[in-house]
Amino acid sequence: MPNISWRDALPFALAAFFVAGSLSNIVAPGSIYEEYLKWGYPPWFHFFTGTMELTTALLLSWKPTRLSGALLGGTVMCAALATVVIRGEYAHAVPPFVAATLSLVVGWISRGRGE
Repeated sequence: MPNISWRDALPFALAAFFVAGSLSNIVAPGSIYEEYLKWGYPPWFHFFTGTMELTTALLLSWKPTRLSGALLGGTVMCAALATVVIRGEYAHAVPPFVAATLSLVVGWISRGRGE
């Protein structure tokens, strides 16, 4: 089994999280679509969010764009975190908080290294 460091694995694990999030937002089953409307977003906003998450995943997957992916992912997750906290839905705050934190870590280890 190859020896893979956490520095190499973390960006791909985070990218997988963003792929899953993008698919659920783009497809937006009724419950997700209704949440966006309840939060006051326009009917098309789930497509925008899903596109930003998919873009994040792609950027995280390639070393030269990894820092940009971490910045975009952190921004998207901070916006998601703000949305649920403002609405008082604290139980929904854990995944975006963790993803934003991991985006910060990936950004930190990628800065200035072309990773």
